[in-house]
Amino acid sequence: MRLNEWQREVERYLLGNQSTPDAALAASLLGSAALSAEQGLAIYHNAYRARLLEALQGDYAAIHAWLGDDDFERLGRDYLDAHPSAHFSLRWLGANLAGFIEQHLVAEQAAPLAELARLEWAFTLAFDAHDAELLRAEHLAHLAAQDWPLLRVALQPSVQWLTLQHNSLELWRALKHEQAFPGSHALEHAETCLIWREQLVTRYRSLDPAQAQALQAMACQGLNFAELCDSLQELGEQAPVQAARWLHQWLSDGLLVKAT
Repeated sequence: MRLNEWQREVERYLLGNQSTPDAALAASLLGSAALSAEQGLAIYHNAYRARLLEALQGDYAAIHAWLGDDDFERLGRDYLDAHPSAHFSLRWLGANLAGFIEQHLVAEQAAPLAELARLEWAFTLAFDAHDAELLRAEHLAHLAAQDWPLLRVALQPSVQWLTLQHNSLELWRALKHEQAFPGSHALEHAETCLIWREQLVTRYRSLDPAQAQALQAMACQGLNFAELCDSLQELGEQAPVQAARWLHQWLSDGLLVKAT
């Protein structure tokens, strides 16, 4: 067996779900009086799988708290069988867990669990997003009056936008604050949750429907400030005031950059 063939065989063995190596791979190695080649390979195989499960648990601590050790390990092993590690960094190992949960479990159990997984993954994505020069209120302090109507903004790169149908934030906060884990239930009304990073701190905030719609219109759909005010016609003369308040809040939170 050539070296590159042997390396591929070791890789197939480590990525597989069986700890017993095939005869050819076992025969390519020498054991010792204390440890056979098969035993040494099995230890390596099990340690590799354990490290992957440990990485998943680190990314999905709330899922682990919900399921408990045994059910989380079963879910994790099934996930790894379906989605073996394919990247040099463990950073991306859990990227497909939410989708896997939806396909792997019955719908009633999958929906809230997958939503919680997406929430946890959003925190990971927000923390790892690249930096950008944030737009702040002081940057607009000297904006000429005639330039305000044409002002356009965009979401900064770390912002993750989630629509939650269940009390996933409550579950996540319970773990974060080391409180008793509450039961899962559907929300009466869907909740918009933003997750983003400011410097090295990951933050989150829920938006009421009106503010969420306004932020989506201006920062995602490209409306300028005048067009945003026009979209708030039901507020009458208070439309520019409300739009300005929201804009100030978004700037203070560090959600925005200049639109390109």
